[in-house]
Amino acid sequence: MGDNDIALMAHLMRRAGFGARYDELEERAAKGYEATVEELLHPDDNPDGLELDLAERYFIEWNHHTRGLPEYVAWRMINSRAALSEKITLFWHGILCTADSKTQSYITSYAELEMFRRCGMGSFRDLLVEISRDPAMIYYLDNCLSHKGAINENYGRELLELFSMGVGMDGKFNYTEEDVKECARAFTGWTIANGIPGQPYGRYEARFVYNAADHDEGEKTFLGETGNFNGEDVIDIICKQPATARFLSRHLYRYFVADDVQVPSWMDTPPPDPETIKMLEDEYFRSNYNIRSMLRVLLNSDAFKNARFSRIKSPIETVIGTLRLAGDWTSPKPGFEWIFDEMKYMGQEIFNPPSVEGWHTGQEWIDGGTLVHRINFTAEFVANLDHPGIQDIVSRLASNGPTITGEQLVEGCLRYMGHYELSEENHRMLIRQASQDGELDTSSKDFPERVTKTMQMIVSTKEYLYA
Repeated sequence: MGDNDIALMAHLMRRAGFGARYDELEERAAKGYEATVEELLHPDDNPDGLELDLAERYFIEWNHHTRGLPEYVAWRMINSRAALSEKITLFWHGILCTADSKTQSYITSYAELEMFRRCGMGSFRDLLVEISRDPAMIYYLDNCLSHKGAINENYGRELLELFSMGVGMDGKFNYTEEDVKECARAFTGWTIANGIPGQPYGRYEARFVYNAADHDEGEKTFLGETGNFNGEDVIDIICKQPATARFLSRHLYRYFVADDVQVPSWMDTPPPDPETIKMLEDEYFRSNYNIRSMLRVLLNSDAFKNARFSRIKSPIETVIGTLRLAGDWTSPKPGFEWIFDEMKYMGQEIFNPPSVEGWHTGQEWIDGGTLVHRINFTAEFVANLDHPGIQDIVSRLASNGPTITGEQLVEGCLRYMGHYELSEENHRMLIRQASQDGELDTSSKDFPERVTKTMQMIVSTKEYLYA
């Protein structure tokens, strides 16, 4: 097992998870790359003992009577061994979007995330059915206000535009305004039960209800097919479309491989890697729309393995990855609300995407204010020698001998932080800075501080923004 194996594993864990400490990378690399991919694709149910009711025993404010669920979701991301399960949940949260700014019910939004965790690597067809029955989505996009003879087009439009097909492909439109209306007719009667008052016992999650008396039973023509369609029939038609295969494949590529233009530009902008997208499209149909099969093809592809540091980390990836590296928050403790606020200040709030379009990704994550927050947050954690992950990096560097050179210090920090790569200019600058006083005595009192200062300089570079 060489450095290249561990560097590839670090890449996999940044993309299919939120990063990992060096000891975990060594453990996973020893199992082998393909075996690790399979383990990530097949997480056991609740393998970590991180159930919500356990967390609530530590912190009463984390229960569903109050607003602690975002902190609990972040805590799971930090500690779950089922890294891809948590990552795919965040993936769908940014595509099949609802927001607490409208729903005002964390417990209902949390039920949606649990559905993503349960269904997010299964059949895309089944996932679209589930999100169409999801109470948070029904309320967020007003399908509860859509009735036989008086349709509300919101959900039908977004199902086609943002959730399954996209406006167009290869310069041509994928559907018409009439298709939007017929889709909305098919989903009449899909609504939610009356709400339960929040007092005195706290909110309960909303429930889906099918009101047959309010469903439009008339004949509908949708995407060239005619029949007495209901919502599931419409989803079956959507899933057969080549545009749907392209849309899902491009989303997976953008999230796991490399940044792409924003979704509204996809109609007129070809995919950045047509060969890999075509490979995913083929697997979509071969596997009968199975997301896990598409992920297996993607994560084992050369395109994925060769795409290191080609995606800008999202705020959640930045915060969770930093905490995993530091080894902090491995158990509940006071103050986690501050961590959650840092994600918001960087531009990404769990349960609250800015619109149904989700978060804009890539370079749009970065501006003057959010960049300062990223650097300050990360630099503070890597400088804290109370964190076990930082202590481990110092110990590993000290074990190289009684003295090490400035170059060895820089190379060691880059390796143990996840085999990061710097530009030639930044690399030379860090080595020059670390070598100012000659060789470093690894047993000296100031050696740990020299290590953390080097790590702070690394996390302040442009290259560290990328995963």
